[in-house]
Amino acid sequence: MITTTATTTIPWGLDSETGVLRHVLLGKPDHFEWRPVGAVSRQTIALGLHFDAQAAMAQHREMVDVFEQAGVTCHWLDARPELKYGVFARDSSVMTPFGAVITMLQTRYRRGDYALTFKFYEEAGIPIWNMITAGHFEGGDFMVVEPGFVLCGYGGERSEKEGAEQMCSWFAAKGWEAYTVPFPSHFVHLDVSVGFINRKLVAVAPDAHQPWFLDLLKSKGYEILPVSYHDATQLGTNIVALGNDRVLSTAANKDLNARMRAHGIEVFDPDLRMFTLGGGGPHCLCQALQRDPL
Repeated sequence: MITTTATTTIPWGLDSETGVLRHVLLGKPDHFEWRPVGAVSRQTIALGLHFDAQAAMAQHREMVDVFEQAGVTCHWLDARPELKYGVFARDSSVMTPFGAVITMLQTRYRRGDYALTFKFYEEAGIPIWNMITAGHFEGGDFMVVEPGFVLCGYGGERSEKEGAEQMCSWFAAKGWEAYTVPFPSHFVHLDVSVGFINRKLVAVAPDAHQPWFLDLLKSKGYEILPVSYHDATQLGTNIVALGNDRVLSTAANKDLNARMRAHGIEVFDPDLRMFTLGGGGPHCLCQALQRDPL
């Protein structure tokens, strides 16, 4: 276990994906450009689509406005010109009920992100619980679903089985249910096919998962809102629960947005196309640091 000296009285940590979000970690979009880090961005680049840096900055600001209007305090990773994908704060670390975990990023475009992550946690005085060492494991594949229950996904291209199993083992040692969840590699991360909305609803791309996983979610009392294979590959489930039946989604996510609203969910839907075309949605762009306990 690794710890830093706490300098604040904020009770950092979370026990769910859906408790009221209070503090969030974000990356700065200053140096963001598309790179071939996954299936979506590779297709975007192959199609010759135009990246607009000014639009990216404006779209990111629109997302930040949603967080601030929802009462969420935003914290920031530093930006460096060589770390084009540092804006996606989800992957280089994860928050747990026991402190932060520093992950092991696979793609060469992101291997330096750990330096900014360490710097942030040290300066913020947030304890670091552990570090992934057994194999690649990235934050988009980790979910503290609810107290006592975590998911650790792996698709092979980014996170590996060994890394997912190591994370699960730490939670199992504390008496938690911890499941490794394999999925097809072109989905990149678990949060590309699974997105928790509130304590009763979860958006899932059924085609991305084995029947046992869907049965597991149902056994925990979740109603599944199915998302099509196509919509999932376009970041359709990559949403952020803000708590109290509020969700951050995107303007392009029209079908799921409409169905969430039909369930009484307040949906915030900024245009984030510059980022989704680069392979990441709102869940990829943030790391929850503190939520109210369920």
